[in-house]
Amino acid sequence: MNEKDTAALRRFMKPDQERLKMFDLLNVYVMKETNDIYHVECRPFAFLERDEQVLFLNHFRKTLTGAFDHKLFELKFRPEAAEGRDAHARDILWTALQTEDAGAWADRMMRVTERILGDAPRDYDRVITFARGEFYKPVRRRDDEPDALEDEDGLEAFLFRFLLCTVSRTEQPPKTLVFDYVEKAFKPNLAADPAINLAAPEAGFLFPCLTDDGADVNHVLYAAGKANMPDWRFAEDVLDCEPKPTALQDRELFADIVQDVAGGALPASTLARVYDGIHQMIEEHEEPEPPMLDARDVERILADAGVDGATRERVEDAFRRAADDVHYELKAASVIPKCTGQSVKIKTKVAAITLSPQDLPHVRQVVHKGRRYLMIELEEDAVIEGIAVKAEELEF
Repeated sequence: MNEKDTAALRRFMKPDQERLKMFDLLNVYVMKETNDIYHVECRPFAFLERDEQVLFLNHFRKTLTGAFDHKLFELKFRPEAAEGRDAHARDILWTALQTEDAGAWADRMMRVTERILGDAPRDYDRVITFARGEFYKPVRRRDDEPDALEDEDGLEAFLFRFLLCTVSRTEQPPKTLVFDYVEKAFKPNLAADPAINLAAPEAGFLFPCLTDDGADVNHVLYAAGKANMPDWRFAEDVLDCEPKPTALQDRELFADIVQDVAGGALPASTLARVYDGIHQMIEEHEEPEPPMLDARDVERILADAGVDGATRERVEDAFRRAADDVHYELKAASVIPKCTGQSVKIKTKVAAITLSPQDLPHVRQVVHKGRRYLMIELEEDAVIEGIAVKAEELEF
């Protein structure tokens, strides 16, 4: 599953969509400190008021929004259930997906709720929400399948049935001053009902994963509350899944390996060639699985970029020191900045600069009379707050 797949699902998460239908909604209210269930409510989604439908659909879109390996993680189920569990999470979710009975579906979702409640109590109440629905995913017609069925837009489509789960915190509404039109008086608003923060879910998941060819029941899409801060207890104990490194962890690990091999800092132009080599590898990759970088790949890319000391032995030693495993593999897309937009960040005490990876060859760090300077080659005059900056001759 990737950004394209989640975007296709999010696009139709709106009321009155023919391609997407929501069937049932289950809300479980959990008390703080004790983790006791205070209230359970299961309703057909069609019975909700339209405004309430919009709130929940926006909530689900928010849960499925974010960059992969930063906030969204496609996780693989473990072969066996977590210790002490009587059933594997995949089996519970799969049987829930297959049942047509709303009561049976809710019973299985309550079993997932019990796993979520195994976490430490919070200092705020929580609401655990489950939903099930189906989505007709449009797929472009293939040239080798002229007889494939098409929808009214000239696209192929397959039926994707899914389960969604979100965990949201509650907040006490702020005390405000309101105006009473009837009594013509200003009064304090003393509402005591907790507000459910649907705009910032702290966890969630989608099962199964959506792919171009259909549904992948061997993986689940886990959504973290904050980027690069996944709750691996949730992934392991609730979903029986294997954790995976975040994109930030892989990028930091790659930086440690490169600096270890190079013996320290690199010129910006050399770093640009390293990024170009990895980007080319990604572009030429034809397998469905994302390209990974092992020690041999890193050795080849660094050597081609002109990094001194990029030998097999030195790269493997760097992998051992940084990852404690010479066979560790890095996700290629995680270790380089995005090639579109200004994704490269240069930070100094004086300023923070962002630029595109293609512009790195125009950046140099130079030493002049014992002082370090960041030099950026420009094609036109720099402008500060609308005022052009005069160029000065620098004598070396």
